[in-house]
Amino acid sequence: AMEDLLPGWAQQASIFFAAVIIRLAVGLSSYSGAGNPPKYGDYEAQRHWMEIAVNLPPDQWYVHSDVNSDTYWPLDYPPLSGWQSWLHGQVLHHFEPEAVGLLSSRGYESPSSKMIMRLTVVASDILVYFPAAWACVRAFYPPSAPTQHRTFTLAALLLQPALILTDHGHFQYNCISLGLAAAAAAAIASGRQMLGAALFSASLNHKQMSLFFAPAFFAHLLGWSLQHKSLGGKVWRVVKLGLVVVTTFALCWAPCLKEPADVLVILRRIFPLRRGLYEDYVSNFWCASSLLLKWKSLVPGELQVKLCAGATLAAAAPAMLHQVMRPSPRGLLLCMANSALSFYMFSFQVHEKSILLPLLPLTLLAASEPLAASWTPLVAAFSMYPLLRRDGVVVAYAATLLLYVAAMWPAMSKILAVQLGNLGGSGEGQ
Repeated sequence: AMEDLLPGWAQQASIFFAAVIIRLAVGLSSYSGAGNPPKYGDYEAQRHWMEIAVNLPPDQWYVHSDVNSDTYWPLDYPPLSGWQSWLHGQVLHHFEPEAVGLLSSRGYESPSSKMIMRLTVVASDILVYFPAAWACVRAFYPPSAPTQHRTFTLAALLLQPALILTDHGHFQYNCISLGLAAAAAAAIASGRQMLGAALFSASLNHKQMSLFFAPAFFAHLLGWSLQHKSLGGKVWRVVKLGLVVVTTFALCWAPCLKEPADVLVILRRIFPLRRGLYEDYVSNFWCASSLLLKWKSLVPGELQVKLCAGATLAAAAPAMLHQVMRPSPRGLLLCMANSALSFYMFSFQVHEKSILLPLLPLTLLAASEPLAASWTPLVAAFSMYPLLRRDGVVVAYAATLLLYVAAMWPAMSKILAVQLGNLGGSGEGQ
């Protein structure tokens, strides 16, 4: 086993190296909408957003026009995604300007531009998600924790197949929003609540799916604020958190606004209620139960949204209450997992890829919940199989699952054996 042959730093360096190699290998496969006009798929959506961001000013990114039609992959993520598209678009423009030519580049799929775009995802992983994963391991597993626990958790975070297949096969940048959310959790666990609030606000501003974690962060930070001994101290903590959140949002949104009313234009883009209760065959409550109850026919559209909101909050409420009353680093992760699963199971307009959200805290809990961290990513990847098969990444799907099992099984067996031994010892003592 790795832990018997290498010191801790070498084990973790090996995981980082393997994670990069696996991502590069998966990037050799096909992607969403490859060679499938007229709208192609998510790869073309990301390239098109780079085209828009590079060629138009920020206050035109969300405005329908002859050169930015809302019928062809309109930018439907929050403004930080627009800034990310601008940055990556500048890289693509530097090496291959025709790949982001306004209007002329639709459906552009040259081998060199595909390689550059694939490498921007790898770079985003290395610059955002990898450091966040390392920060989480250090924050939630202090130096006194067994090296095996830190290594196992790092492997769970960096090698879990669903995220790799979605970002480097299907083609997206989930590593950025998830990395920012993970960094926020690490900052809060390290006692830097204001930094955590700013990082989570940035995560929300990159992808609205980070709302899956919002109840957990809200409850935990409210609980932390209420722990102050004086009433003035409690209020001041809440005020400071509010100022951090408002400032972060303002920095992201202000350049995209010509007037205050533009806020509603962007909100309608990023929360398109017209799409319906769920997409495709996502494995959540509404889709599964629709075999017996045709929710889309039985419940009017506006009532569907209210029903979903009520069910989601009801499912997340117990964990939220716990964090308000007794906030703790481990409690934050458990609340993040509960909140994200509540959104995945019950919220409105859930996509298959939304399963990536609960996977983040579950893999962060790997050392204390090794079974969940080992089998949940496999089940999550399986739930995405129809999407991945359509994208032509079946070989990469099989390979990443096998590699994950091979990497996780030896350490999981040892951690489970220790935990079961401790349980047995406590039982004998009683």
